[in-house]
Amino acid sequence: MYPYYPQYAYDVRQQMVDGVAAWTDGGSITQCGIAWSHNQYMTVAVSSNSPYQCGQTIKVRNPQNAREVTVTVVDTIPNAPPTGMNLHRRAFEALGANPSVGLLDVQFEAPQESDQARWGEYLLAVTQVAYPQYHVTDYRPIERTQLAHDQLREVYDYALQSLQERITARGTVVYNPITERIASFDIKEL
Repeated sequence: MYPYYPQYAYDVRQQMVDGVAAWTDGGSITQCGIAWSHNQYMTVAVSSNSPYQCGQTIKVRNPQNAREVTVTVVDTIPNAPPTGMNLHRRAFEALGANPSVGLLDVQFEAPQESDQARWGEYLLAVTQVAYPQYHVTDYRPIERTQLAHDQLREVYDYALQSLQERITARGTVVYNPITERIASFDIKEL
């Protein structure tokens, strides 16, 4: 039922882990209870033996062309090697791979969980709504500034890909770290 994945080395000292990805169109039911359409179909099923959990995001890179996507774990693959994964077809294609190849050598990492990652994920969701014909393929923090004792500003850049072009959008959020309430946010194309 699931494709065979050759074994790849897993070294926790590396930032990127070598693995292999197959693709899927998903299904209506997932082990995580999160739809394959979540995150604009930038979703993945990971091995039941992997350290990644439901809802966690993973940055996946195609080492052949350096394209990257950030995918959300929505399902599991029973008894697959820890470095095997099934990307949704749209995420597979966003890596520049043709589904006819079947399996793709990839590198992947899990972004560090932090308050900063949470606000980056928040702006990621807003950016995807603001640019409906694009897929967010990557994002990175740019700056974090303490404006006052009760106000922080965080800035992120988002790489967006459509069938015709690649653009960058910058998202900014100002929030109160004590109450966790947002004072303002904005997104602009660079």
